[in-house]
Amino acid sequence: MVKPLMVNAFDPASADNLDADLRALLVRRQKVLGPSYKLFYEEPVHLVRAQGVHMFDAQGNRYLDVYNNVPSVGHCHPHVVEAISKQVATLNTHTRYLHELILTYAEKLISTFPPALSNVMFTCTGSETSDLALRVARNFTGGTGIIVTETAYHGITSAVSEISPSLGEHVPLGQHVRTVPAPDPLRGDAADVGATFAKHVQSAIDDLKRHGIKVAALIVDTIFSSDGVYADPAGFLAPAVDVVRRAGGVFIADEVQPGFGRTGDAMWGFQRHGVVPDLVIMGKPMGNGLPIAGLVAKPEVLKDFALRARYFNTFGGNPVSCAAGLAVLEVLEREQLQQNAKTVGRYMMQGLDELAKRYRQIGQVRGAGFFIGVDLVKDRETHEPDPAFAIRLVNGLKKRFILIGASGPEGHVLKIRPPLPFSRENADEFLNAVDDTLREAHANC
Repeated sequence: MVKPLMVNAFDPASADNLDADLRALLVRRQKVLGPSYKLFYEEPVHLVRAQGVHMFDAQGNRYLDVYNNVPSVGHCHPHVVEAISKQVATLNTHTRYLHELILTYAEKLISTFPPALSNVMFTCTGSETSDLALRVARNFTGGTGIIVTETAYHGITSAVSEISPSLGEHVPLGQHVRTVPAPDPLRGDAADVGATFAKHVQSAIDDLKRHGIKVAALIVDTIFSSDGVYADPAGFLAPAVDVVRRAGGVFIADEVQPGFGRTGDAMWGFQRHGVVPDLVIMGKPMGNGLPIAGLVAKPEVLKDFALRARYFNTFGGNPVSCAAGLAVLEVLEREQLQQNAKTVGRYMMQGLDELAKRYRQIGQVRGAGFFIGVDLVKDRETHEPDPAFAIRLVNGLKKRFILIGASGPEGHVLKIRPPLPFSRENADEFLNAVDDTLREAHANC
């Protein structure tokens, strides 16, 4: 059976069940955008505006956003909006002219990293950054082999789609790519997650070598979001990083989703594991919705590539995007959003753990800060995933005006990653809706 290309995708065959306005939008969309663009939910949401942690549809309904990590400091944050507006009315150009703002932003951004990571190259998207990271890693190591997890997602360029198994079986992996199981303590070796993950990485390195391929990099999203959200025990990544470095490869931390304080414990996901990557990928949350991304690197890893390869990105590092990025860092600091993610995130996990005591479909609650996964199972003894139940909950919550998503290899894990200003009151609203939805779903089982 071919798995769906996207979890919780709207089925166009059900369009006849929608109201006339939605059907008309779908017809227009299909005509000009074609079939590649997918929509969420059994009944799509027509959004018209957003503010803070809420989004509003065309009928004026207010949705609590428990899913979108792009507006990291909240939708349409006034400080970010003002910074963008002021800069776009002043100057917008590229990095081949001197400009102070890019330097001010780069300095503030780099100050959040360990001292060994002191260079940054700006791009527009996480996909571009992943592509650039692969080029730098291969240039530095002389290898071509890449190791990723089995349901990883790192972007959509030609090169990066080859290391993104979550794109589906019709997007082939590169011959130089090897996949390893996610560090799943529920279905794997819970006694020593780190040792087991490192063993799988070593096996991938050995297989590459047997095929005459030298390893270039291990690349992981440090919260393993597409694999189903795996955060603990903190530190489990370190043995695998040691393994890949002993083989002559580098470690690339994909921080697009766990970065910028989202895990609560640290500014960057890799810091929870006590490791310093060679390269760090950043993206979506950097500009709170404005396209800006970047690659942070150890100077010794980047130097040879920078000297030999002609690299330029017209929009990467433009003043307007840098203004947005700087404003995001300022809001994170002023409003203490990392600490908020830690305290409210812990409160949410405690609430979900209480629900797990009452509903056996919850196999495990895991995560850190404002990145939480709720693993839904058919049986707590076998841990068999229950993707159908997950989709019922996602759409049941949407009917209660809660926006959420799902991830994992079977689409069986509720993915919880709200904007960072999410409050305790917002968490209570969410937990009550989850309880109500679970009660209804359980009654209809």
